[in-house]
Amino acid sequence: QVQLVESGGGLVQAGGSLRLSCVGSGRTFSSGPMGWFRQAPGKEREFVAASTWGGTPYYADSVKGRFTIARDNAKNTVFLQMNSLEPENTAVYYCAASLIWRNYRNPIGYDYWGQGTQVTVSS
Repeated sequence: QVQLVESGGGLVQAGGSLRLSCVGSGRTFSSGPMGWFRQAPGKEREFVAASTWGGTPYYADSVKGRFTIARDNAKNTVFLQMNSLEPENTAVYYCAASLIWRNYRNPIGYDYWGQGTQVTVSS
């Protein structure tokens, strides 16, 4: 059974940092991306960042320069370092993984999802 388990969310003040982790089990994702999405109340789930097996990162424009995605293939883990957080970044953050490389910016491009971790940024 494939599982993705996120951790690292929490409450932080504006300007602060958080590091999210996502550990996969049950299989590896050597041919597809591992990534992060987020969903704020009343909004659609949106792309944040993704990484190829080789470590090439892709980011949403809104987080470029502030967020960094990293992947540890040996541990089947993907991280999201979030710096200079803003209240608008408040959302549930979801880890996702795909078996093949396809539309990595769209939720339909992913096969597996974590349960989500809440990130709250206070002003």
